[in-house]
Amino acid sequence: MPETRGRLTANAPLAKLTWFKTGGPAELLFEPADAGDLAAFLSALPEWVPVMGLGLGSNLIIRDGGVNGVVVRLGKGFSGVEKIDGLTLKLGGGTSGVLASSSARDHGIAGLEFLKSIPGSVGGFVRMNGGAYGREVKDILVEAEVVLRSGERRVFTPDDLNYSYRHSDLPEGAIVTSATMRGERGDPAAIQSEMDRISEAREASQPLRTKTGGSTFKNPPGERAWELVDRAGCRGLAIGDAQVSEKHTNFLINNGNATSAEIEALGEEVRRRVLENSGIELEWEIRRVGLTADEAARDEAAR
Repeated sequence: MPETRGRLTANAPLAKLTWFKTGGPAELLFEPADAGDLAAFLSALPEWVPVMGLGLGSNLIIRDGGVNGVVVRLGKGFSGVEKIDGLTLKLGGGTSGVLASSSARDHGIAGLEFLKSIPGSVGGFVRMNGGAYGREVKDILVEAEVVLRSGERRVFTPDDLNYSYRHSDLPEGAIVTSATMRGERGDPAAIQSEMDRISEAREASQPLRTKTGGSTFKNPPGERAWELVDRAGCRGLAIGDAQVSEKHTNFLINNGNATSAEIEALGEEVRRRVLENSGIELEWEIRRVGLTADEAARDEAAR
């Protein structure tokens, strides 16, 4: 492996780093010191080694057999917030939505309140065009600094990313190290009031105090995923300790000792029932990555 100023850990447990608290280990977990360290590491890493970014572990199922290659996790060195001008902030790729929105409030910048409601970090928001309450990242993004799998450092604009609903054209293996976002002038008290409203709405409607991954399926055009799931009779449906939330049917929850396989199987069963009931094929919003337990066992036996 290339030398690094950050931390490199072999066979690193990932379950504790995800919201579902499930899944196998990373073959290698890399926590770079800074963007330069990440770029140097990736440029020296053999091309055949796969690379995956890991933020706060929301909207993610890591399968029980773990992840081959390198998982990159951005730590405290990537969670800074810098004021560029009266309306613009530069946010580290590891910055949480809560910190991003509260920093904007402190600077009297409105329009970023919705970030508080999205579980995850800025890097994931940029990749997935994260959004909620009528706004999306594409509405506020000026540019994103990215380290490509090759180690090349690039700057992407929203046009480069070709945003659509919960999608961007960010290349596979690329890691967002920072994002510059612009809002509008606002009163901090009014911004806080809007953030409070969003928090209250989430608390009332979502199973926030459970082991969950966030919204499971994308909303099909003209439809709401949770309503399709509910109409298909899936509220409370369970496989093992994995269950469709009674509170919000577009959330899957781990009621205790669910495996990633059970959570994914439950999601696929929900998709099957919705298709049978409504003719609509739900698309996963949660990313599913890594090897199943059987695939990992076969890999190990072949070595």
